[in-house]
Amino acid sequence: MKTRRLFWSIVEKLESLIDQGIYPVGSRLPAERELAETYQVSRPTIREAIIALEVRERVEVKTGSGVYVLQQKNSQNNSKPISAFELTQARALVEGEAAALAASTISQEELAELHQTLVEMKTPEKADAADQRFHQVISQATRNNAILISVENLWQLRRTVPQVVSAYSEVCSQGNEQRLKEHTAIYDAIANKDPAGARRAMHYHFNRLINALFDASEAKALEEIKRKTDETRDLYSISHLSQ
Repeated sequence: MKTRRLFWSIVEKLESLIDQGIYPVGSRLPAERELAETYQVSRPTIREAIIALEVRERVEVKTGSGVYVLQQKNSQNNSKPISAFELTQARALVEGEAAALAASTISQEELAELHQTLVEMKTPEKADAADQRFHQVISQATRNNAILISVENLWQLRRTVPQVVSAYSEVCSQGNEQRLKEHTAIYDAIANKDPAGARRAMHYHFNRLINALFDASEAKALEEIKRKTDETRDLYSISHLSQ
């Protein structure tokens, strides 16, 4: 019974890391030996946890290659695709109010954790995970489970909808300095117990993100137009006839 509880605790921990995007869809989990050392359990316990995750369709075991994270079948509504613009607008509305509420309800411990994410955000390798944790702490600080679940669901879409993942990866990879500056402004407003300021700072953050998404989309569209124009020019060019 104790062994069963032990491997299920590993399942829960790994699922939590997958849901947080620490192990994104398509990524490979650490090796069995590494996981055993990390969680201070035996390798058979890790093996049982992986089997459970496989049964839950959270991972796929590829012989000779490793264990890979699968996309959840119910993670998105395929009949109504969601664009990066729609998701970002929804996040702005929900997380703007979450920040305003958190400014009145956040604890000192949560404020310290929020500040720690800013420290980690300065390191490029940790920036994305710290960004997500920053927003999670704010939603938790609202003391409203409906808001917490809403923010978690929006982040789930952010991590799993292919077109959103692609759009965000292009934008978020451009200049971590601006992202840190915006998150610092949100933190300052919350720390100063300023709900209106926290809402305003969160809206500014997402408005900049939406504009960046439009800029990237426009650049891609222009690139595609140029590509098609070049193809047409080559098709109808008569320059080769005079050679």
